[in-house]
Amino acid sequence: MSTLPIYVSVIVLAGLIGTTATICAMLWHGARGTGHGPRIAAVVALIAGASWAIWVFASAILAHADVYRFAPNKAQPWLPVAMFSALAAVLLATRVPVVSGILAEPHALWRLTVPQYFRVEGVVFVMAMALGTLPAAFALPAGLGDIATGIGAVYVARSIRRGVVGHRATWFNILGLADLIVATTIGVAAAPGIAHVLSLYPTTEQLALLPLALIPTTVVPLAAALHVLSLRKIAVRSAPTSVPTPFGA
Repeated sequence: MSTLPIYVSVIVLAGLIGTTATICAMLWHGARGTGHGPRIAAVVALIAGASWAIWVFASAILAHADVYRFAPNKAQPWLPVAMFSALAAVLLATRVPVVSGILAEPHALWRLTVPQYFRVEGVVFVMAMALGTLPAAFALPAGLGDIATGIGAVYVARSIRRGVVGHRATWFNILGLADLIVATTIGVAAAPGIAHVLSLYPTTEQLALLPLALIPTTVVPLAAALHVLSLRKIAVRSAPTSVPTPFGA
């Protein structure tokens, strides 16, 4: 059972709700921008929000039941399984025709960047470190990396909004995704269990308990999907357009 103060839970929930609500708002605007009426746009946003709310509730129940909790002497992969399964589900959802149309819309890259503002909630890792429940080797790169990503998102989104899509947007998404990968790797490697290859004190066991368990299982999949989709969008945008030559040569 977690012993973290209530304000840590408030910050985690604020970041989760803010990220989800912003994504739903961006889906609504994207649907409207692709010519769909307000009713269809609202249905898309509501389905996305409700689906994710159900997953958040389910993940909270699993965490409360100690399903994610690392076991010292056996493999307990349910936390990373939940994280990667949620990420796969989000990416698969982008294949739905309405959603794929929204992602093809000219302003999609900006809409994919704005929700990353809430990455500043990574400050809870630094707080947990200060409270003695997370090791500095995890909390500092994960927490400061998230804070930097959230702040950087403001400037990158502003540039994209002005029509400037350059190396800054590419590196923002590469580094933001790398931050998630590094944090996940350290988090698993320093947790109790057979994958425990980093001897840190305290361990990262707190990540498998509420409220922090909601970050890897519900926030990280959204953030990672936003980065992956943004990089795909940038790659498509940067791809040279083939020009037909006479006689099909």
